[in-house]
Amino acid sequence: MSALEDMPPVVQELMRCRDWIEGALQYSGGTHTFRDVFEAVVEGRMQLWANDESCAVTEIVVYPKKKVLHVFLAGGRMEGITEMQESAEVWGKSQGCSAMTIAGRKGWSRVLADYGYKEQFVTLAKEI
Repeated sequence: MSALEDMPPVVQELMRCRDWIEGALQYSGGTHTFRDVFEAVVEGRMQLWANDESCAVTEIVVYPKKKVLHVFLAGGRMEGITEMQESAEVWGKSQGCSAMTIAGRKGWSRVLADYGYKEQFVTLAKEI
């Protein structure tokens, strides 16, 4: 038995999805490392959604007037990512979320339009 097989299932999944997570993090503007995401998922501050061909990481964001399930990153095959959308939405509702958001590249607007997502705002960034 390998050391990885002795680890909890969430750790095994994080390691299996590492390349997808690191690939998505290349577009995050340097906000997180794989280790940051790993620790947040293991500690329960973020959630890992994974299937055979993709993964996504979400976090619950609580605003003064709204609780939102935010898709922080996603990687792998697009079809695999969109397949997880419904289960994430159901889970988010069960946690008291009234909306879902995603931050990502412009192309997500087109991909997620069929799932009811509408572009709400644009985020611009500048290193200072």
